[in-house]
Order: sequence, then structure tokens, then C-alpha cells
Amino acid sequence: MEPKLGAYNTLEVIKRVDFGVYLNGGEEGDILLPNRYVPDGTSPGDTLRVFLYLDNEERLIATTLEPKVQVGEFAYLQVVWTNQYGAFLDWGLMKDLFVPFSEQKITMSKNKSYLIYCHIDEDSNRIMATSRIDHFISNEHPDFNAGDRVNIIIWQKTSLGYKAIIENKYAGLLYDNELFRHLEIGDKLEAYIKQIRDDNKIDLIIQKNNVEFVDDFAKQFYDYLKLHDGHTAFCDKTPPDEIYNEFGVSKKIFKKGIGELYRMHLIQISDSGTEIRNRDSPTE
Repeated sequence: MEPKLGAYNTLEVIKRVDFGVYLNGGEEGDILLPNRYVPDGTSPGDTLRVFLYLDNEERLIATTLEPKVQVGEFAYLQVVWTNQYGAFLDWGLMKDLFVPFSEQKITMSKNKSYLIYCHIDEDSNRIMATSRIDHFISNEHPDFNAGDRVNIIIWQKTSLGYKAIIENKYAGLLYDNELFRHLEIGDKLEAYIKQIRDDNKIDLIIQKNNVEFVDDFAKQFYDYLKLHDGHTAFCDKTPPDEIYNEFGVSKKIFKKGIGELYRMHLIQISDSGTEIRNRDSPTE
């Protein structure tokens, strides 16, 4: 398999030189991994997982640093400098990631961050970024089912909620009235597929709201009480953000979970908090 530019590759060390080691790049020829990135004890015949990009002279070079984005991915990156050709983003490597003016949806400014897509320019074969990300969102029918867990990155705020990019391919929407935490553009998190509409648009939720999840939280909360001498100030009057910060669940899930424990006569709830009524576990 030929090495891929802008991605991780596992390559064999073929020789050591004063300034690093050379890796077997197949038809691409030998690829340098500079000394600063060579793990201690590396010898010819070893294999290393490296990221490949182009240095300032457009030569293929390897690094063991982890970039903030790979080719084919979206990321929220900061502009570190600009010139007459475009903007340059910090993506965690020695050479900054270039965004030409033609690929900027709005003119980028130094020290500001933007959501971008990383790709290989067809004309120059260089790794570049673009903020015209709509062109890289798939309109195909997504291969998801309701309830599937997915990775998302927050794209932009709308009047309905937040648009998000799902698994570096599809667009989805999180509705304001179903959110229980503050979101920022560029946030990466897990979400669930709520539904896929007839027009292939995807609705998302951050947290499953099903019986199994409520049961899991009820057990978690009961264990929490036992670790806190059977009492906590958390109750159904506690603000949603405090609940999320402590337990990582929405207030809706929290209320259902403690309601289940209450119906099982395991806890009692008051305005001052929640406490264990007896010492039996809800799993028993």
C-alpha cells in the first residue's frame, strides 16, 4: 500500500542518518523522519506510525506529532498569520496549514478561529484547508439508524439550534429546546441520531432518552448517594447546568432517574436535597 499524504501511515525504518531516519515510502521513495521525532531505540527494520505532509520545500516528510486535523476531516483552527496569498492555521505541525483567499468564505483574521475542511488541492497536490465547507457535506442518504451514537463537531448557530457535522461527512441539527448544556462552534462531542427525515436531513440529540439509560442513571445516582453518606443537595429543584456538570445527564434524565428510585421507596426527596430511605440497592 502506497503512503497517503495528510494521513497516518505505518512505515518501515530502512536506514539511520545523522539527521534522522529514512522510512520506506514505496514508489514515493525514502521519506525522512527528522531526529526530533525519532523514538529512542529506533533501528532499521522497526515500523513507526507517522503522519505525512509536505515541508517548506514541498518534499514529503514524516512526523510523530499529532496534527489537529487530517485530510478528509473538519476542525476548528486558529489563524496564526496572514499574507497576500491567504491565511495560515495552527494545526499542530511545524508548517502551518494554508487557506488561500479563494477558499475563505469570509476573510480570515489573525488570532480568530474558523471551522475548516482539510483536503488535497487537485492542481498543486498540496494539503490545504477551506472554510467553504458546504461543498464537502454529503447529500447522500446516511447509513444511520435512529439511536445510533455518532461523533459530531458543532458547525454554526441557527434560529432552531446548532448545525453539526456528523462523522466528517453529514450535516445534522441539534434543537435548542432539547439542549441541556452550552455549546460553542468547534465543540467535538458524541450525539445520537434522533431521526432521519424523508429529505435525508438528520435530527440529533445529545443524550438518549430511553428506559435503559434512565435505569443506568438511577443506579449511578444511588451509588453516588452511598458515597456521600446517603445524602446530597441535588434534587428536582437543582438547575440543569449544575446537574450536567456533576452527572453528565440532562435534568429530564435526572428527574426520571430519581423518580424511579422514589417509586421503589429507595430515596426520599425534599427541597433540601435527596437522601437514601434504606440501604438496599436498586439492582437487588
